[in-house]
Amino acid sequence: MELQQIIKKATANSISYPAYRELMAHHVAHKTNTGSEVTTDLANYTVLNNQRMKRLDKTMKILPENQEFLETFNKDVYFLIITESWCGDAAQTMPMMYKVAQAAGVDFKIVLRDENPELMDQFLTNGGRSIAKLILVDKKTGLPVTTWGPRPTKATALVAAEKAAKGALGPEFKQELQTWYNKDKGKDTENDLVEMLKAV
Repeated sequence: MELQQIIKKATANSISYPAYRELMAHHVAHKTNTGSEVTTDLANYTVLNNQRMKRLDKTMKILPENQEFLETFNKDVYFLIITESWCGDAAQTMPMMYKVAQAAGVDFKIVLRDENPELMDQFLTNGGRSIAKLILVDKKTGLPVTTWGPRPTKATALVAAEKAAKGALGPEFKQELQTWYNKDKGKDTENDLVEMLKAV
């Protein structure tokens, strides 16, 4: 299948951000998680991520200078996000992605990774199915303009340095990364996305 068809098919089955938040709440209530593998650990991450997103949805604010630019953004594009409920990086970045999309008047569509392997495999990160992945899609052509993710620039650098030093990401580092996200309050994600939109 051509990329255009893969994107079209995924978009047709996408859900909105409020619907995704409801889906997460449903999984929390049933002690389950999205994705092809359902485990206690992934269900617990879903609970944690749901709490995180609830907090970030309320507290994240766009910088006035970025708000000004976003309000004048007028390209015919939409955000297509690939994610799963258990992903910690997604929980930390999606509330800000949504705020940026809203401010720019851009449609925000979400699909689940494991339900869309053809789409995911077109947008791998270093050969891996890393999420969250944002695909900026041109409404006219149905093709990607650019992509973003799975992490903001500074977090990506932290992860790369840790992998270079230790070969893998241990539990301690994962905790440090969440602490970094909490201090950053979505600003790195916001700035990345604004730069991405300025470039198109």
